[in-house]
Formats: sequence, structure tokens, C-alpha cells
Amino acid sequence: MHVLVIGAGGFVGRHLVGRLVANGVHVTAAGRDPGRLAQALCGVSTVRCDLAQDSADDWLPRLRGMDAVVNCAGLIRDGGRYAMVHDQGARSLFDACYACGVSRVVQVSALGADTSATTRYHLSKRAADDHLANLDPSGGRMDWVVLRRSLIIGRGGQSSVLFGALAALPLTLRLGRGRWRVQPIHVDDLIAGIVRLLFRKASIAARIDVVGPEPMTTDALTASLRHWLGLAPVPIVRLPRWMLAAATRLGIGPVTRESLTMLEAGNTGDVDPLIAATGLVPARLDIALARTPATDADRLAARLMPLKPVLRWLLAVVWLAGGIVPLALTPAATNRALLAQVGLTGTPAIAALVAGAVLDIAIGLALLARLRRAAMAGIVVMLGYTAILATTMPALWADPFGALVKNVAILGLALAVHALENDHG
Repeated sequence: MHVLVIGAGGFVGRHLVGRLVANGVHVTAAGRDPGRLAQALCGVSTVRCDLAQDSADDWLPRLRGMDAVVNCAGLIRDGGRYAMVHDQGARSLFDACYACGVSRVVQVSALGADTSATTRYHLSKRAADDHLANLDPSGGRMDWVVLRRSLIIGRGGQSSVLFGALAALPLTLRLGRGRWRVQPIHVDDLIAGIVRLLFRKASIAARIDVVGPEPMTTDALTASLRHWLGLAPVPIVRLPRWMLAAATRLGIGPVTRESLTMLEAGNTGDVDPLIAATGLVPARLDIALARTPATDADRLAARLMPLKPVLRWLLAVVWLAGGIVPLALTPAATNRALLAQVGLTGTPAIAALVAGAVLDIAIGLALLARLRRAAMAGIVVMLGYTAILATTMPALWADPFGALVKNVAILGLALAVHALENDHG
């Protein structure tokens, strides 16, 4: 069997490719950066694709010789691309699959992408699901299955990142009223279900909710992950809904407006159709988590996640202050005196002051905009400033206010922000 996995660089895609390769399946991984995919996925065959741009004609040569296709591609944040990637791009893929005679297509969709859908995320997923189903309603020519998955728990998943971070806090934060209901499934069970569907001999044309065996509240989910992390229970503090909404508007953390709406609406389903189609009985969350005990690295990652945006903001404030203070607050005479000590006077001094301030502000804004390598750019600039001052004004090392010594602490902060950047696309 030859299987093409789209979105192979994502959370579900990586797990699926690994499981298929372990089972001896010939896999081709599709993504926007095939070189990086090949490195991340143990050198499997790769092909470049971009669901936001590719037409059905673009997909035709990639699909030759494929027995099955699994579409795991999905966006967490919209950025105006839900319709392009989830809907239009998936439609083009499915049209090409049908034209090429691909035997089976598995579409990884989302719980809630049905007639009750209201969010742009769900509506875009449902449109693609409907299109796939309408290509061959009975599956006579091309088998298809739409897997509407619930929250997926497992190392590296967005849901695990969010709830793991909540679980590791000194006080447990209750989302809203803590009564939002979810029915999480562990990534291992989701992948096992997909593999069974790919090898299923009987024809299939169905939409299936992929959920765990039992619903639970978000409070219970957080408590389960805290127990898995090996942390003692702590008091619960309610995080009001308006605070959550404000965080999503500011782009803080992994929660988006769409995911917040989904949580409020509930994220539960019927597990029986999944069991009937695959013979797989998903494990209870506590049992699934126990299969892979938490490590010190898991606890460290959970504790660092809430600090990630805070560290970036703090570093941005330092750089913005470094640019705004000399331009707007420091007396001109003081600026001239300081620049004279490094040999700059007159117009060159003014030019250096303005250029340095603008550069500092630009780095601060780049950090707030979460541009990659902004922290590293700041490190290079700061080392340059430090070298100039240490050469021309070495007495600053003994300054009682730590004018240069404090750069060491800022260097540590900048290195931490850089290290916490995501290197994958």
C-alpha cells in the first residue's frame, strides 16, 4: 500500500507517518517544505504541496500510484486562510483523488463541523467534508471517511500544550465556569483508528466522530493532566470568560476565538460509530496518559509555556524603552555629553542617537509582532553596543547602577526568548 499524507509536518501527520512506516507501509509525506519534512520524518519520500494555492491539476501528478490519501492539514489560527486551506484546497485535492482513481480518502476534520457549525473554522471544514461526501455518496468508486476528531491529547498537541500549562500553574485556572464539556481522545488511539480504516477491507463512506470513551469537564481534563505530570492538587481560581476573550484578541497563548467558541459550545460525541467502523475501543484519558509517563522535560515544558509570551513582552519593553527614553525623556544635553565620551559630536552624534533609538524600537516592535529571529537580532545589536561602550567607556563596568553588567541579564533573557521560538513551520 502506498499512502500520501498531507499535512505530514503537523501533530497528527507526524504521528501517522511514524506509525505507517513502522507497519511497513510505503508513505509519501506532503507539505510546504519537503526538505524539512524529510529530516523530521526519518527520510520518508516527500513532495511539496500548498493547499492554499494548488489546483486539482497540480495534485494529479502527485497522486499517481497512490492507494490512499489522508488529509491531516489544518490551521490553528485563521489569518484569512481557513477557506483557502480547509475548504478550497481540500476540494481540489479530493477532486484530483477522484479523477486519479485513489481507492480511499481519509479526511481528518473536526467535531462540530456539521449542520450546527457557526465558526469559520468549522464552516470551512464542513464545506470540504460535504464536497468529499458528494463526490461519491455511496463509496462505490472511491471509499471515503470523514473523521470529526475531538480534542487530541498527546505530547506536542495544542490541546495538551494548553491544558498542560494550566495544570502546571501554582494555582489551577478554571476556564469560564469550568463546566465546558469535552471528550478527548489520545493521539495514539486516533492514529490506530486511521490505520485500521486504511487497512479495512470493507467499503466505507461515512462521517464518524472520533472521541474518547467518556465526556469530562475542562476542570477534570486539567486535573488529569496535573496528575499525569506528578503534581499535587492545588486550589482552583476561576478565569472569567472576558479574560479569555481578551487573551484571544491579543493573540496570547494557543487559545483562539474559534477554539474558545468551540469549547463553549461543547466538544462531545458518540464513540460507538468509531468502535463499529474500526473495532477500536479508545482508552480512558487517565489510562492513555499512563501508557507514556510524564518526564522532567514534560513538567519543564508545561511550566515554561505560560512564561513564553511574558518573557517576550519583557524583552520588548527593554528594547522599546531603550529607543523611546533617549528620544523623548532624556535631556538633550545629557545625550550630547554621553555621546561625546565615545567621540561623537554635532551632526554625527544626532544621527547616531536617532539611528540607535530607531533600531531599538524596531527590535521591540518585532518582538511584539512575534517575528522569528527578533530576539537573536537584539542579541547581535546588544553585543555591538556592549563592545563599543566597553572599549570607549570601560568605567561603566564599575557603574553602581550596573549600566553594562545588566546587559548580562538581558542577554540571558534574550537567549531564553530565542530558545523558546518554534523552529518548525
